[in-house]
Amino acid sequence: MFNKVIFAGNLTRDPELRYSGQGTPICSFGLAVNSRVKSQDGKEEVLFIDIVVFGKQAEPCSQYLSKGRPALVEGRLRERRWEQDGHQRSKFEVLAQTVRFLGSGGGKRQTESAPAQGSDAYLPPPDDAIDEPF
Repeated sequence: MFNKVIFAGNLTRDPELRYSGQGTPICSFGLAVNSRVKSQDGKEEVLFIDIVVFGKQAEPCSQYLSKGRPALVEGRLRERRWEQDGHQRSKFEVLAQTVRFLGSGGGKRQTESAPAQGSDAYLPPPDDAIDEPF
């Protein structure tokens, strides 16, 4: 089976950083991806995606990304399921393998120096090395 997605868009909210019980950093944020295809009413289609980043790349994402900043995310799609108020819930999210910081964006942290674009300094370990906490 092959499961790989690539999205480029702007963050819809500031990243949230937390740590698993084993101390693994986990960063999550939303990404809005605009489509060049217009709907029947003439509006541009927008896809809203939840992104989750594990490991070494999570902390830099939390530090350098912010709402409105552009980013390119490569990863794999997964469905998360849970029960809430007696009802089964689910959602799809992207488990990021690579996050590239694009442009300068209009984020709140734009005065800080971000890693060089295209730098491999924050590439995560291979899929089989990531210990997903859930």
